[in-house]
Amino acid sequence: MSTALPERRAVVAALLAARGDLLVVSGLGGTTWDVAAAGDDPANAYLWGAMGLAVPTGLGLALAQPARRVLVVTGDGEMLMGLGSLATVARARPANLAIVVIDNERYGETGGQRTHTAAATDLAAVARGAGLAASETLRDLAAVTALRARIHGSDGPLFAVVKVAPGNGPMVLPPRDGALLQHRFRAALGVDQGD
Repeated sequence: MSTALPERRAVVAALLAARGDLLVVSGLGGTTWDVAAAGDDPANAYLWGAMGLAVPTGLGLALAQPARRVLVVTGDGEMLMGLGSLATVARARPANLAIVVIDNERYGETGGQRTHTAAATDLAAVARGAGLAASETLRDLAAVTALRARIHGSDGPLFAVVKVAPGNGPMVLPPRDGALLQHRFRAALGVDQGD
């Protein structure tokens, strides 16, 4: 049995395969590049530099769009910054929300320093302590494929940490025009644009 951790790009591609009308919120840096590498889509909400806001944004979206599935894809550094948002998700309990933390145990945006998850912090245990009972840690692609089925078909909120090998793939940048991203995301939601 191999103990090698999967590459982050393969994990995100597996999560977004056959995504249907899934709404995706990506955290800053590596996770935005990973989501864009899996295929730029008008239903992707790229947060770029809004560190700590992926989960709150996904929560708001899930509450505003209860008929749509919402997936937040964020990193361990960003999740560490926004731990309090997990308690709010647990209290609101949106059935259509899934949060996946891509955990390479590094702060990729600032030089690859080790995060607290490289030492003692277990994000799935923190999520369970906040009240998210459906929390787990995954370490292989087969488990990610099974998670994808739960994202599309189980009541949430779901929380998963996927341990991945350190490092980032090449930068794959989605459009950086905030107005364009907002308009196309609103169109993907079917929200009236007005004049």
